Amino acid sequence: MKKLIIVESPSKAKTIQKYLGGEAAVMASMGHVRDLPEKSLGIDLANNFEPQYVISPGKEKLIKDLAKAVKEHDEVYLATDPDREGEAISWHLKTALGITGDKVRIEFHEISPKAVKNALAMPREINMSLVDSQQARRVLDRLVGYKISPILSKKIKSGQMAKSAGRVQSAALKMIVDREREIRAFVPEEYWNIFASLSKVSETKTFKAKFSDIGGKKFKVTCEEEAKKIENAAKQGKFYIDSIKKGESVSKPAPPFTTSTMQQEANNRLNMNSDRCMRIAQQLYEGIEVEGEGHIALITYMRTDSVRVSPEFAFSTICYIKNIYGNEYAPDKPNFYKTSDKAQDAHEAIRPISLEVTPKSLEGKIERDQLRLYKLIYERYLASQMTEARYNTMNVHIVCDDGKEQFGYTLKGKSVVFKGYTIVYEATAESDGEDETIANLPALNEGDKLKLKDIKSEQKFTKPPARYTDATLVKAMEENGIGRPSTYASIISVLAKRKYTEKEGKHILPTKIGETVCEYMEEFFPDIMNLTFTARMEGALDKIAEGGMKWQEILQGYYPVLEKRVTYARKSKYNFPVEESDVICEKCGAKMVYKEGKYGRFLACPNFPECRNVKSIVEPVGKCPKCGGDVVKKYTKSKKVFYGCSNYPACDFSSWDLPAPSLCPQCASVMKVSNARGKKYYICTNKTCGHKELVASQEPKKDNE
Repeated sequence: MKKLIIVESPSKAKTIQKYLGGEAAVMASMGHVRDLPEKSLGIDLANNFEPQYVISPGKEKLIKDLAKAVKEHDEVYLATDPDREGEAISWHLKTALGITGDKVRIEFHEISPKAVKNALAMPREINMSLVDSQQARRVLDRLVGYKISPILSKKIKSGQMAKSAGRVQSAALKMIVDREREIRAFVPEEYWNIFASLSKVSETKTFKAKFSDIGGKKFKVTCEEEAKKIENAAKQGKFYIDSIKKGESVSKPAPPFTTSTMQQEANNRLNMNSDRCMRIAQQLYEGIEVEGEGHIALITYMRTDSVRVSPEFAFSTICYIKNIYGNEYAPDKPNFYKTSDKAQDAHEAIRPISLEVTPKSLEGKIERDQLRLYKLIYERYLASQMTEARYNTMNVHIVCDDGKEQFGYTLKGKSVVFKGYTIVYEATAESDGEDETIANLPALNEGDKLKLKDIKSEQKFTKPPARYTDATLVKAMEENGIGRPSTYASIISVLAKRKYTEKEGKHILPTKIGETVCEYMEEFFPDIMNLTFTARMEGALDKIAEGGMKWQEILQGYYPVLEKRVTYARKSKYNFPVEESDVICEKCGAKMVYKEGKYGRFLACPNFPECRNVKSIVEPVGKCPKCGGDVVKKYTKSKKVFYGCSNYPACDFSSWDLPAPSLCPQCASVMKVSNARGKKYYICTNKTCGHKELVASQEPKKDNE
C-alpha cells in the first residue's frame, strides 16, 4: 500500500521522512492552503456568517502537485500540528484536495519514530469542533478588523501608515497604554534604608544588619530626620543579640515549561523576544540538522498551556536522574504539577524528546540560539522531576538600646543542606539577595554583645509599576485570558509592526499613535478594549472546541453590537489631537505638525492637501565619537535602524549600535551604549579588547534598589 503523509512545513516533512524511510512519502502544504479572500470581506452575512474560502495566493501550483500525489497513493494521512489551527489546515486540505475516507487525520505531540508510527496505526476523523473553533476565531477577527480598521485609518490621519484594530491586539494595546498611564500618574514616596556594620566585641569580623523596628514594632523610615535620629541612637547605644531563630526551608522545582513560561524565561534569561523564541522552538519541534546525526526533532509540541508529562516519560526520567546524579536526587514517584483550571490541557508540557540528547552533546553541532533555548527547556524539565533543595536558615534580631528606646535590626542567614534540583543549574545559580551565607558569619549566640563599626543610611523612593517586557506582557495576557499560547508572540509582534509600540531596552512603550488609537477605541469600541469581554470571547471559543456550542452562536450574539458601534463611529466627529511644532512651513507659512509614518515621526503641513510640504525630523540621540557632532537615527532601504553623524559627508561615522560619545580608552575603537539591569554601560565594539565601563547616573536615585 502506497502511503502519503501531508504536513505543514518542509522541515517537519524531512524529519518524518527520515524516520519512516520508504514506508511512506511525506509532503508539505507550506501552512494554510485556503483562507478568506484578501480584498473582500469573504463572509456571507445573510447566510449565517458562511465563510467564502479561496485558495491562498501563490498556492495554486502546490495544490495541483498535492492533488496529483493524492491520486497516486492508496492511503493519505494529514499530520498537521495537534491544535485548532492544525486541525483546520487538515480540514482545508481534505476539502481542497478531494481526499476521500473519514479516518485520515493522524496526530502526534512529538516527532519521534515511535510517536509517528503509533499515530499511523491509529488514524481518526477530523475533529470538527476544533475546526469550528478556528473558523469562529477567523471570522470574528475578520469582522472586527475589516469593519473597524478603515474607520481608524480615516479618523486618525497621522501619516501614511494604515491603522488597524484587532480583537485581541487592541486589548493587549490597552494593557500597555494603561500601564503607561499608571506610571505617569505615579507619585514617588520617600523612604530610607539603614544598615549597621557590626562585630562581636571580641572579634574583628564584621557583618551587616538592616534596621527594622522600634520597640519591636515594624517602623518605616520616611524622612531624613527620622534616619538621623536612628543613626545617632546607634552611635550612642549598646548593641546585643536579642534572639536567634534557626530553622529549615525547602525550595521546590518549578514545573516544566508551558508556551507562556518558556517565552518568559527566554526573554529574562536569554534576552530573546517572544517572536524569536517561538520561531526557534518551532525548529526544535519540527527537526533541525544536527552535525553527525542528520535531521532530528528535539522537543515536544511547543504550543501548550499544560504542565502535564506522560507517565511513561516521567518514570524513565527518574531512572535517568538516579543514574546521572544519584538516588537521593530522584523522588520516589514522578513529581506532579497541577495545570491551571483555565488551560485547555490538550498537550504535554514542553520537554526534550530524549534525555540522552543533552545540551552538552549538541555543542558546536547546532546554531547558538537553538542550543541556548534547548538547554533552557532541557534543564527546566529535568529539574522539575528532581527532589527539592533544603537549606538551614537563621534569623537574628539585634537590639540597639540608647537608654530611651530600643531600635531593632535584622540579619538573615542561609546555607545549603542539600542541593536537590538546583544541581542542574549550578553553573547559572543566582543568589537569594539579602541573605548572608551562614558559613561566612561569626558564631552568634543570644545575649552576645556587639560593637558598631559603621552605620549608613540611604535615601530611596518607591518605584512606579515597571513597563511591560515581552516576558511580563505574556504573563499578564495569560493571567487575563487575552489570547492563547499560539498567539502571544504574534500579538506583541503585530503591535510593534503597526508602530503602536516601541522598545526601550527590554521594555515596551506605547507610541503616540498607539495611545491615540487606544483612546479612540476606548471611546467608540469599549467592548473590544475590555479585558473581561475579550477573555469571555476566548472562553466561548474554548466551548466551541469542546463541542458545547455552535460556532455561529458567538457571531450571532456579537455582530449586531459591532455593527451598531461601527455605525456610531462612522457618523461621529472625532478631532484627532494634532501635535503642533514650532517649525514654519516655508511654502504656506503655517505651523507644521507632527505625524507618524512607516519610518517614524515626520513634520507635515496642516493645510494638506492644498500644501503637501513634509520634512523629516532629525532628533539627536548622542554625540559622534569621531567629530563631536550630533548622532542621529537613520534607516536603510529595508527599514533597518542605524546611527550616523549629522555632519555627513564631512564625517562618515555610522554604526548599527547607539555609540558612546567617546572612543575606547584602550584601543580607540567605537564604544556602544548598553543597558543591563537598570544600569548604563559603554562597551567596546572591538571583541578582542572587551573594555567595559559603568556610566555614572546623572540623576538622583528614585528607585528602591
